[in-house]
Amino acid sequence: MTARRAAALLALAVMVAACGDASPTPNGPCPTAAPTADVARTILAGAATARTTTNKGDIVITLDPSTAPIATANFVALARCGFYDGLSFHRIVAGFIIQAGDPQTRTNHADFSGLGGGDPGYRFTVEVANPDERYPAYTVAMANGIQYPPGACAPMTNVDSNGSQFFITVADAPQLCPVYSVLGRVTAGRDVVDRIRAIPVNQRSVPLDPVIISHLAIEAAASASPAG
Repeated sequence: MTARRAAALLALAVMVAACGDASPTPNGPCPTAAPTADVARTILAGAATARTTTNKGDIVITLDPSTAPIATANFVALARCGFYDGLSFHRIVAGFIIQAGDPQTRTNHADFSGLGGGDPGYRFTVEVANPDERYPAYTVAMANGIQYPPGACAPMTNVDSNGSQFFITVADAPQLCPVYSVLGRVTAGRDVVDRIRAIPVNQRSVPLDPVIISHLAIEAAASASPAG
């Protein structure tokens, strides 16, 4: 082998190594439908926590798919494809919830007509929570459009309305009917949730200071100590 050829091969090897080190693994395509039960089990294998990084701090959610495996797996799949990156918490109701997951907020973090109506391009059946669910503070659950009669919790319409939006309770919410699929609990960053819930809002509960999710990462094991 000539010295010139050896030098060329060495340069090529250095270039390939550099590219391998510097190139991140791209996100896979986002789902076009909710997973089946079998696929959900595969998606959830090793998925322990969801770290939501915002411009106000990190919120760590310990996932609990025990009552809503399809909804939890769908949340995990959307997070892994980068669906939630760039979205905002578009709704804050004092003493009640903060809510995120509308893809329309990727390009508009302010108030606009139709805000809160976005989804990932599909809807799926709501997995009803445990009948005794009381949604304590820092519960994470799917938002949906279920409607029920006044004074009753029996669903009336729109039971196929899970999508991508989720909420975090900021106080105990026993008044909620158990028709919201529970994804887990906030176990670290509760102080961040508390800061977000205190942000001033307009008459439609849209925060005046945008709370933007820069990245929502699924982690294989809890990496943060529980918050008090």
